[in-house]
Amino acid sequence: MATYIAKRLFSMIPVLLVVSVVVFLLVHLVPGDPAAVMLGSEATPQQLAELQEELGLNKPLLEQFLNWFVHMISGDLGNSLVSDKEVTTLIIERLPATMALILYALLISVVIAIPLGIISAVRHNTRWDYTAMLVALIGVSIPNFWAGLLLIMAFSLHLGWFPSTGYVEITKNIWNHFAHLALPAFALGFLQAGIVTRMTRSSMLEVLKQDYIRTIRAKGGTEKVVILKHALKNSMIPIITIIGINFGLLLGGTVVVETIFSIPGIGQLLVQSVFNRDYPVIQGVILCIAVIYVLISLMVDLLYAYFDPKIDYNEG
Repeated sequence: MATYIAKRLFSMIPVLLVVSVVVFLLVHLVPGDPAAVMLGSEATPQQLAELQEELGLNKPLLEQFLNWFVHMISGDLGNSLVSDKEVTTLIIERLPATMALILYALLISVVIAIPLGIISAVRHNTRWDYTAMLVALIGVSIPNFWAGLLLIMAFSLHLGWFPSTGYVEITKNIWNHFAHLALPAFALGFLQAGIVTRMTRSSMLEVLKQDYIRTIRAKGGTEKVVILKHALKNSMIPIITIIGINFGLLLGGTVVVETIFSIPGIGQLLVQSVFNRDYPVIQGVILCIAVIYVLISLMVDLLYAYFDPKIDYNEG
């Protein structure tokens, strides 16, 4: 297992190398000059040239990339062009809010989706199945930004149950922490719940048709044991896969939701950095997202071995 993990971590290097090259090129193709954004429309050409030279923006693109890449592999993502703070510090400050939002959204999606998927598969072609699929279809169809606005109107403006914007750290006030993240987490999680519900239903239906399920029932196994111990466990591989993919989708989805709910996460940081043409921050945030996504992919592969004993990463 340790050898497999080491190989997977080593394989991250070429992936991150490609990501760094692509991100750097795409960021520098974005129209606009960071120096012009920082100085404003009244800046003189001389002031622009001086600031470009100070920031190193007048150097050839290849030289800028090599300089950034050498510092990046040593753990230095550079400084923000706007605030002059270290990019690593900015990410560390913003990452907890984003990770909390994603984890709560995943929890909400799983709590909704797994039971609905099981009910839909067990009560196949009944009103329970149709109702569960209708809920899943609604979840898949509603964009998270629109769901967020509807939740703010209903539960914040009209009912006053939850705050509409802001973020409170869990260490400062646990109740306010959950209250501020409840609506954005549900806006993200409900969409993912629809996807996971459909996958759970499909996977469960396939497993329930297998011969060993009929054998367990013939031997007197109760329906609860058949469904939860045997059918669900053997259905988990595709479900875990889609949850892992959803984690990556949520990393992107937080950009919109964090902006709507004014949550100071890396999604909001990325949006602000794009508007400010803050190249180092944009590159650092996207690279951080890529690293998290690769690590989540590794965790999903390790969970495969837990749910399917036939998978043995110690071999070879």
